[in-house]
Amino acid sequence: MSESRGAAAEAGVGRRTLLKGGLLGGAGALTLAGGVASGTSAGQASTTVGGAGSAGSVSGILPTGDAPSPVGHLVEPFHGAHQAGIATVPQSHAVFVALDLDEGVGVTELGRLMRVWTDDIARLASGRAPVTDQEPELAARPAGLTVTVGWGAGLFGRLGTEHLRPRWLAPLPPLPIDDLDGRFGEADLLLQIGAHSPVTLAHARRHLVGAARGIASPRWLQPGFREPMERDGWSLRNQFGQVDGTVQPDVDGVDAGLLWIDAHGQPAWEGGSSLVLRRIRMDLAGWERADRVAREHAVGRDLATGAPLTGGEVATPVDLHAVLPGGLPVVDRDAHARRAGPHAPHQRFLRRPYTYEEVAADGTVETGLLFAAYQADPLRQFLPVQRRLAEADLLNLWTTPVGSAVFALLPGCPEGGWLGQHLLA
Repeated sequence: MSESRGAAAEAGVGRRTLLKGGLLGGAGALTLAGGVASGTSAGQASTTVGGAGSAGSVSGILPTGDAPSPVGHLVEPFHGAHQAGIATVPQSHAVFVALDLDEGVGVTELGRLMRVWTDDIARLASGRAPVTDQEPELAARPAGLTVTVGWGAGLFGRLGTEHLRPRWLAPLPPLPIDDLDGRFGEADLLLQIGAHSPVTLAHARRHLVGAARGIASPRWLQPGFREPMERDGWSLRNQFGQVDGTVQPDVDGVDAGLLWIDAHGQPAWEGGSSLVLRRIRMDLAGWERADRVAREHAVGRDLATGAPLTGGEVATPVDLHAVLPGGLPVVDRDAHARRAGPHAPHQRFLRRPYTYEEVAADGTVETGLLFAAYQADPLRQFLPVQRRLAEADLLNLWTTPVGSAVFALLPGCPEGGWLGQHLLA
């Protein structure tokens, strides 16, 4: 499944030569040492390497005994109208890597990088090693790997291509609850990498960042994790114990227009999306001093089940009109469930959050949430909700946004094409 080191030697070219010499130029040139991995179209189910069946999600395929894990061989299709890693069932592990273009890099060099990344990602996602991979064994288990590529607002200014920048692509306006750390701010490029195996993820991250050497340099790296037993029916919970991501649009059906950019006014971005990544520090010590009633009052939900305080199940809509006998609302006017909910049909977006942990400057362990929100237009969909949360949200007593970045996620590409081709060719 993986290729030997000899394949790269026979090719007679190194990665630096490929990038700087333009040997991957042209839409039909993605055929180094065997070509781009043969993928399935967007909308087809995930498959497993060496397996006959398909799995639209990873539900119900946990191994028993000493049998090899089917999750390790799970393949998420790379080619299609949309990039994988957006509407894909979230993997257990993810890392968000931001890079800035090096001085003097222009459209030509960026195009070469996009071609190389496209070829490498297609191979890695299918369980095959990139051409220059020195550890091809680490690519043999794709484990549901997806790599999603995004561009930041600054990239267009650097390249002199402002006319290609989506009208909404810009940093979020200042918000009163923010205490932003510049280490986790805007950048030119984004690699969002997800996998069910941290080994697979780390290998892909190292290879793709290395492939950009001489073109772009890392600015920040934010790893995260989430409940691996979600595929066995367990709920995703953040470190407050709160069931997270309870309100999601039907992006495979009637709400697809909320996630994907259409051709109206932005034909070159059709099939793309946007990512708002907010790094939110959580005050666990303060949260643990609050009693159960105060916590549920702040969230507006039953912490045990995730159901609204107005009753039902986790998916039951919150009854914002329900009142107590004394006339007070059951769900506080500043409860998170009320403030974060859509006040108009278009104020909805897809959530794929991850937990992070790191040692803070004062020596304590900082825990928080990498809140990843995906939508067609963040100014119209995400920002109104974020402003309501900044104005009054009881959870603000225990949470502080410390990082914020916005990226335009490229449309997908067909076999033989490359990411960003319509924008750069």
